[in-house]
Amino acid sequence: MSLFGKKRRPGWLCLNLHVDRIDLSHVLVAGKPRPEILLCESFRKQGSDVETLKRLRRELNLDRYQCTTLLQKNDYHLLTVDAPNVPAAEAKNAVRWSIKDLVDYPIEAATVDAVHVPGGGGAGRPAQMLAIAARNEAIAATVKPFNDAGIDLEVIDVPELAQRNVATLLEAKGRGLALLCFDDAGALLTFTGGGELYQSRRIDVSLHDFVTGPGAEEHYDRLALELQRSLDHFDRQFRSVPVARLVISQVPGGERLAEYLGSNLTVPVTLLDLEQIMDFPGVPELRDPLRQSQCLQMIGAAMRGERAA
Repeated sequence: MSLFGKKRRPGWLCLNLHVDRIDLSHVLVAGKPRPEILLCESFRKQGSDVETLKRLRRELNLDRYQCTTLLQKNDYHLLTVDAPNVPAAEAKNAVRWSIKDLVDYPIEAATVDAVHVPGGGGAGRPAQMLAIAARNEAIAATVKPFNDAGIDLEVIDVPELAQRNVATLLEAKGRGLALLCFDDAGALLTFTGGGELYQSRRIDVSLHDFVTGPGAEEHYDRLALELQRSLDHFDRQFRSVPVARLVISQVPGGERLAEYLGSNLTVPVTLLDLEQIMDFPGVPELRDPLRQSQCLQMIGAAMRGERAA
């Protein structure tokens, strides 16, 4: 870095674009006993995405941050595939061709990445990988407003891996964790262990579905059924990683939901409280559990520590 260059702020800043607002979260992991959320705010759009991003870049000095964003759920596929029998350096390229018949667009027009699923190959099963595929045009559309606003994105992440970063703080050593997070778009269930992502699935129930009033509890039975099926499937696939508990993010009436799920599932159920695992003295609005749910994946995306982009 030049002697006269801008000093970069430690940690990562995640920026997410929504229809009516832009969300930002800055988290510092390195050198902290617990991750510290330094910024978590939502800004109403004034004009276009680019105009709003330009304003925020000036007002918040975004040039000094390492920036990331999350793909929207319809912009990518997350697929479980058998790990190819090739040298590790060639695995990601081999995965690209192994998924070509699993996506509805030419694989030549896709950006593909992959991570290994730990503990694969047991019980006579081949090792597995999680492949992430996105159309190049979706990647370009995600990056364009940031580029046009003069903001450099160093990383583009996906919600499943962002949620894994939060789940890592909740795990018991040697045990798996199921984490169910609700936001405005729906619910995302992840299974993690040892800081690694094993499985994930989406459930079409959002924060809005729990607005208090008649009918709010009609989703309880469906959630219990879907969650038990997922727990059973994970147990069959990864018997060496017993799930210690299910943690759910807050929803309106969350205590009732947790109690209901706890009495209908085979694992203990607890509500997520970020105050138990992270610090945010300068962001008092995060003491509101519903605000935590809205921001959870964005916070997870900013928990990259000092890993290279």
